[in-house]
Amino acid sequence: MKFILSITLWLSVFLSPAISFSEEYTFEIPEIEKKPYSIGGFIEARPALFGLDKDASLYKLRFYNRDEGATTYEYNARLQLDFSAGRGPVSLFARTNTEYKKSYLDDSQGTIFYEAYLSLQPASGLSIEIGKKALRWGKGYAWNAVAFVDRPKDPDDPELNLEGFTAASVEYIKSFAGPLKTASVTAALVPVYSGVNEGFGDEGLNFAGKLYLLLYDTDIDLIVLAGDSKTTSYGLDFATNISTNFEVHGEFAVINDFRSTVLDSSGNTFESRHDSVSYLLGIRYLTERETTYIIEYYHNGTGFTAAEMRDYFSFIDDGYETFLSTGNDSLLRKALSVTDKSYGRINPMRDYLYVRVSQKDPFDMLYWTPAITSIVNLSDRSYSVSPEVMYAGVTDLELRLKASFISGGRLSEYGEKQNDYRVEFRARYYF
Repeated sequence: MKFILSITLWLSVFLSPAISFSEEYTFEIPEIEKKPYSIGGFIEARPALFGLDKDASLYKLRFYNRDEGATTYEYNARLQLDFSAGRGPVSLFARTNTEYKKSYLDDSQGTIFYEAYLSLQPASGLSIEIGKKALRWGKGYAWNAVAFVDRPKDPDDPELNLEGFTAASVEYIKSFAGPLKTASVTAALVPVYSGVNEGFGDEGLNFAGKLYLLLYDTDIDLIVLAGDSKTTSYGLDFATNISTNFEVHGEFAVINDFRSTVLDSSGNTFESRHDSVSYLLGIRYLTERETTYIIEYYHNGTGFTAAEMRDYFSFIDDGYETFLSTGNDSLLRKALSVTDKSYGRINPMRDYLYVRVSQKDPFDMLYWTPAITSIVNLSDRSYSVSPEVMYAGVTDLELRLKASFISGGRLSEYGEKQNDYRVEFRARYYF
């Protein structure tokens, strides 16, 4: 109760036409001029409570030299600002993200540009964009196998804005009469060097291209990435409506000579190289009662097998026993190094199922939207279940209470996570 009251108190801090008379009545509406710029965004508070699992491998890895007890808190605050301006064929867009986080580790805060780019439209159907931008390629809701030049989504909250990469792109779009209604070609150059796109890959220059087709009522993208930073990748995605309220979408991606570092149970590391094949198939269905179903199956060809993850967790357990008996944490520090580089990725394994069901205004309760989401690791049968409820009955204010519970067997992905559950409250005010 004290936890909820403190949240409420914290949030409260944020939170004539002219008529002229003559012989006849007249009413004049002044001409409204469109502003050449706009500023908006949101401010957000998001405290969270975590229930810790002291027997889990990742708890041992993160907390081996400290005692956090049964639960730990985390406090988050965020401010996102959107700015756009334009005149004629020239426009500018920028999105900043300022975050404050207080957790069991430390306090952190910082501001970065998620996006900041200049857009030019020198001719009809032709646009040129230069700067930092999230391209948002792919049709999947929780995952995107073909998003070669985007940062990965968090399937636990896939609608969050993401930081883009710095690039220069050209797009040409043209409409047709016939089965092919629209086609567009996009070409982008993505440089990587000191201080620019360092998280993208090795230093060098990269080319990304996309061919978009609206064929009958089906959206189709053909995508390619080639260059110095990553191996050549090819992708295809589609989305089509079977009926007005029933959509089917999918993605298929091939990454040539994909490389990853694998750790065995003895602590030996070796490089795995293979042509990676990833694919996704999903549906989105809206019923007459405004219940929305989203279901996606995702095969992640870049992920680890169940055996490789078991070796990783076993090595952590052995390192923890060594630390308890000798005080030597070198094995745990080695495990941390590979965790940060590869094993710590969101959903690092091969096969997943995503299911989300949400209901708008249930039982005629206006402005309420309850939902439940589950992510199942099909390789080891571990899973998460996340019920939530959102309220939007106050103008520009959005309140969400969400819990996440995880379950899994020994040496499984969700079974070895450091938390058993998480409860968070998010208050977001748009302006």
